[in-house]
Amino acid sequence: MNVLLPVPQRIPSSDRRQAAARGAGRAQRGVVMIVTLLALAVMLIGAVALVRSFNASLFTAGNLAFKRDLVNQAERASAVVLTQFETGGALDTLAERAASSTAINYSAQMLATNAQGIPNALLNATAFAAVGLPANDITVAGQGVTLRYVIDRLCNNVGSEVTLTSANCTVGPTPDARGGSASDLNVATLQPQVLYRLSVRVDGPRNTQAFFQTTFAL
Repeated sequence: MNVLLPVPQRIPSSDRRQAAARGAGRAQRGVVMIVTLLALAVMLIGAVALVRSFNASLFTAGNLAFKRDLVNQAERASAVVLTQFETGGALDTLAERAASSTAINYSAQMLATNAQGIPNALLNATAFAAVGLPANDITVAGQGVTLRYVIDRLCNNVGSEVTLTSANCTVGPTPDARGGSASDLNVATLQPQVLYRLSVRVDGPRNTQAFFQTTFAL
């Protein structure tokens, strides 16, 4: 019995090259897609980081603007305090300044401060209760701004300024040295002028907070 076997056919070399090219093309298209997806992922991460950076910058710029405004708002406390030392005010005489008064946030002796020189009374509610009253806080209506202040005489003891010396107090120049008249404080005794310190904490929008200080003599 004769068996007919299939005769292998030779595939032309041109066909083999075309088939290899088609396989290589499919492989290349797969690699391009992977690279494209990776590039898109990197771009997406970069876009998210950029948006977060913009948000952080805007938040910082807003806080700086609020703090600049708090500088101007702090002047309100200065205006209130200075009226206390004018004629008819609660601190216009030596006797009134010789003792502390929580009713007007005044301490006749220097207040304890932190390392930055800010009185602890402005940092701690309990410490503030020993110096002043929350009712004296200045609230700016419609702006979310609140001012809390304390006044302290830069002396280590209470008592009349006439009996205190420069060893007990931080003082300025003597009145006669600056050409003061006979109506100026302590000119008759030629006592150096005692310095007072006004410290203000301003709380603003977005939890912004700033502290301001000034010293003055009468």
